[in-house]
Amino acid sequence: MNLSAFFALPAPVRLPPSWRRSWSAEGLLLAISVFLLSANSAFFRQALTGRSLGDPSSWGWGLTLAVALLALNFLVLGLMCHGRLLKPVAALLILLAAGGSHFIATFGIYLDPSMLRNALRTDPAEAGELIGLALLASLLFKGVLPAALMWRVPLRRLPFWRAQGRRALWLLGALLLLVAAILVEFRPLSSMMRNQRDLRYLVTPANLVWSTGSVVAADLKGAAKPRQAIGLDAAPGPRMSARTRPMRVVLVVGETARAANWGLNGHARQTTPELAAVPGLINFPQVSSCGTNTEVSVPCMFAPVGRRDYDEARIRGSESLLHVLARAGVEVLWRDNQSGCKGVCDGLPSQEMVQINPPGLCADGRCLDEALLAGLDERLARAQGSGLIVLHMLGNHGPAYFRRYPERFARFQPACPSDDLRQCDSTAIANAYDNALLYTDHVLATLIVRLKAQAQSDQVDTAMIYLSDHGESLGESNLYLHGLPWAIAPEVQKRVPMVMWFSDGLARQERIDLDCLRRRAAQPAAHDHLFHTLLGLLDVRTALHEPALDLLAGCRRS
Repeated sequence: MNLSAFFALPAPVRLPPSWRRSWSAEGLLLAISVFLLSANSAFFRQALTGRSLGDPSSWGWGLTLAVALLALNFLVLGLMCHGRLLKPVAALLILLAAGGSHFIATFGIYLDPSMLRNALRTDPAEAGELIGLALLASLLFKGVLPAALMWRVPLRRLPFWRAQGRRALWLLGALLLLVAAILVEFRPLSSMMRNQRDLRYLVTPANLVWSTGSVVAADLKGAAKPRQAIGLDAAPGPRMSARTRPMRVVLVVGETARAANWGLNGHARQTTPELAAVPGLINFPQVSSCGTNTEVSVPCMFAPVGRRDYDEARIRGSESLLHVLARAGVEVLWRDNQSGCKGVCDGLPSQEMVQINPPGLCADGRCLDEALLAGLDERLARAQGSGLIVLHMLGNHGPAYFRRYPERFARFQPACPSDDLRQCDSTAIANAYDNALLYTDHVLATLIVRLKAQAQSDQVDTAMIYLSDHGESLGESNLYLHGLPWAIAPEVQKRVPMVMWFSDGLARQERIDLDCLRRRAAQPAAHDHLFHTLLGLLDVRTALHEPALDLLAGCRRS
């Protein structure tokens, strides 16, 4: 045996003769544009819903959409890929399209600016849970390999002005082709874009380019000016001034808990057994969120205007409820076990549980939600005046629901043990999700026990409000996770649980008629109520307070 031949390196892979000939830059971009049509299967599926394959008009409609997307892809590539940056930028867009199409197909999401902002604000631990073999396989076969093949194609070099003129003609041709495709099917296309506007966020990679640009532009605009101060007239009210004992309200901001699976709301199995046994607990079964993801909902919850008059720029560019309360002398603290306060607590005292690292509750850059209770008793014992403590939970953040609770809460079996929800059936996914709700129930009930003990020891008057930021899809209509645009999001992503508990001393001091509040709880409520309810509960007087949105205002004894 010839050992030298055995150990010899293989000959490099050679491209076919037609590929070895140099290509024009525009020819290569056209080939990439054709390839990128494969990343738009979700768009075509939605756009062709309800059409029969046996109808010739359906084929004409599909062909028109393909031509329009081809022209759009070329316009995006042609405007972004020039000179020596052509291949690096094109390779990046191919990789982004592979990743974007994977998440769209896997979770049924739309890559709009809100979703991109949510993704860009995700912490490393959270992002790591979304990286699995399925994503890596998609990136390899739909991104890396096509990009590597594209990189091997030799390009012809042209003089600068000739190259610019040629590119301008190709771009003009693509624009004319796009206009022609629109005119051919103008009536159904205009109807689709009017009634299904969010479909444009399925067009990949144009959705990524547009949404990322929108987020960056908005952030740069916001960074260029300070947050607008609100509630400059905030001052203590008469009840706040007359208090003889300290008062602490603990607001628990839940994560991804949906009302449909909340045991207190009548879910088929009891996911809130400990809260159900708490005397005096008030459950709100009909609560709507402001958004379908944390980046939208959390700032909105703490703003004077919510979903009823939603203005993202105004909300992100202004101070929050916490700043108004602090201005009136309320002691404010934000304790975080997730991905930050989204600007709500900027400039105010805050703590991150992963940095505090309570023993036995944190690992791999994540903490169980019981960490939020660490040191709380000591803080309550030292309380003076009025204060609000916000606990931002990790809750039911997916897709790794099984990581959100200790093993002893794995009551519903079999529970999905994977970050890739496609590896589990709907029953196993729901079991893991409900186990995480069981743990949230335990954390909240434990918190109430501690608040009650502090109140009974005549140390401090206490109250607890729990409100989730948004809901979750668990496979209904083949949708998973959350973050769909509000207009098309299913109700399970917009309906959230909410509960309140008051110590006897606080209810008496604030003259709250709990029976009246229970009757009010049976009526619809929303995130919009939180801002005004907390102003009223803590008795901070400001023109921002709208009594009609204060859930307690109509239930105070004279």
